[in-house]
Amino acid sequence: MAVEEITEGVRNLAVSSSNRIQVSNTKKPLFFYVNLAKVRYMQQHGDVELSALGMAIATVVTVAEILKNNGFAVEKKIRTSTVEINDESRVRPLQKAKIEIVLEKSEKFDELMAAAAEEREAAEAEEQA
Repeated sequence: MAVEEITEGVRNLAVSSSNRIQVSNTKKPLFFYVNLAKVRYMQQHGDVELSALGMAIATVVTVAEILKNNGFAVEKKIRTSTVEINDESRVRPLQKAKIEIVLEKSEKFDELMAAAAEEREAAEAEEQA
């Protein structure tokens, strides 16, 4: 049984690292990350790991809360840590806060995605009419 637990742990580790979105608070708009998490990762893989450093932590928390509050995701795990970043212009490494939030699809995810697709199709049909 210990071998099965180890195998499952490795499988889970591989899933979370391939489903990681590293969020920046300056490069992309907030809803870019919300839609990327929903459409690209959660729909295809069932879960997503949102990761950020420093000032981008607020953006990650906001993205996670939007997904949770709209019923698309449930919180699976939150990890916080401090990482050292080596900067050539500084003598000592810079300490940065890091957060990783793992979300998985909610039970209503597929139903909500189907409803959103229907709304989009109706709006497109209305535009063409």
